[in-house]
Amino acid sequence: MHHLTTVAGPLPVAAVRGPALAHEHLVLDLDRTGDGAAVLDAKRHRSAVTTELSALREEFGLCLVVELTCRGMGRDPRALARVSAESGVAVVAATGWYYEPFHPHDIGTASVEQLTETLVHEITAGFGDTGIRPGVLGEIGSHGDRPSEPETRALLASARAALATGLSVATHAQLGRGGPAQLELLTGTGLPAHRISIGHQDLLDEPSVHRELAASGAYVAFDTVGKESYQSDGTRLRLLLALLEAGHADRALLSCDISRHGYLEAEGGQGYGHLLRSFLPRLRAAGVDDDLIDLMTRRNPVRFLTGADPDADPGADPGVATGTGTGIATGTGTGTGFGSDAEEI
Repeated sequence: MHHLTTVAGPLPVAAVRGPALAHEHLVLDLDRTGDGAAVLDAKRHRSAVTTELSALREEFGLCLVVELTCRGMGRDPRALARVSAESGVAVVAATGWYYEPFHPHDIGTASVEQLTETLVHEITAGFGDTGIRPGVLGEIGSHGDRPSEPETRALLASARAALATGLSVATHAQLGRGGPAQLELLTGTGLPAHRISIGHQDLLDEPSVHRELAASGAYVAFDTVGKESYQSDGTRLRLLLALLEAGHADRALLSCDISRHGYLEAEGGQGYGHLLRSFLPRLRAAGVDDDLIDLMTRRNPVRFLTGADPDADPGADPGVATGTGTGIATGTGTGTGFGSDAEEI
C-alpha cells in the first residue's frame, strides 16, 4: 500500500511533506457523567478545532492527523471530512472498539469472527452511506496488565481485519499498562509487529517495556504530550530520550491526544499544537536533531499506516528501520498525579 486512506480519499505517501499528529480526536463523545467535559462536539467545537489545525498547517506545515475516534466514541465521519476540507489538513479516520467501559452493544457476546466481519465490512464499504472509509484500526483498547475477555475479542478481531484489509492497528493501553499483552495477542494472529502501534506509553515510566516493544518492531506511541495532569512533559522527555538513546527513533510516534474541549486553545488548553510548539523545542534543546524529529513526526506515522516511507524507494522493505537515535543526552523529570479525567486516557 503506497497511499493513505483519508476522509477525502486516497493520499499518496509522497504527498505527506509536513508533520503528522499520530493520535488525535477532532470529534468525540466519551461523556459518561453528564458534565459534557469529555466531548468535542461536531457543531459547538468544530470551528475551534478547524482554526487550530489551519494555524498549525500555516506555521509548521501540519499535513496529517490520525483521528482515532472509533465505534462507541461518538465518531462522526462527515464532520471529520468537513474539518479536513476547511483546515486543509488530511485526516485519517478509524474503526474498531475502545476499551471495555466504552464498548457499545455490538460487541456483546459476538464472536471474534462476527466482530472481524463487522470491521472488514466498514473498511471496505465505508461508514454507512458516507462513502468515507477508515484508514486505520484504532484506538483498540484494553485496561490493566491483560485485556479483559471482551477486549481480547476486539483486539483479535482488529488483528484479523488488519490482515484481511492491509490496515494497521493502533491501541489504547490504559495509563500505558498492558502493552506487551496487547502485542502478544495481535502478533499471535500473524499480524507483523511493524503494523502495530502501542498507545499511551508516555504514561508508563518503564523504559525497559518501551525498549521491548520497539525491539519487537512495534511502534511505541508517546501520544499524550501536554497532558500534565497525567504525566509531566519532563518525564515524557526523559522516557523518549531513553528510547532514542537505545536506538529506536524509527519506532517512536508522537501526538497530544486531545480528548475534551477544555484542551482546546480557545478554552485555555494546550491545544493540538503543544507537541510542535512546546515539546519539540525541548527535544531539540536536549540534542535531538531535525532529521530525527522529522522521522518521528512524519516518516514514522506514514510508515506505520502504510508500510512505506514517504521518502524511500517504492520497493523498499517496510520492515527495515529508517533511522536510529544515538548519542542523545538524557533529560530529567518527575510525573504528577493523575487528573480527574483519568478514565478516558
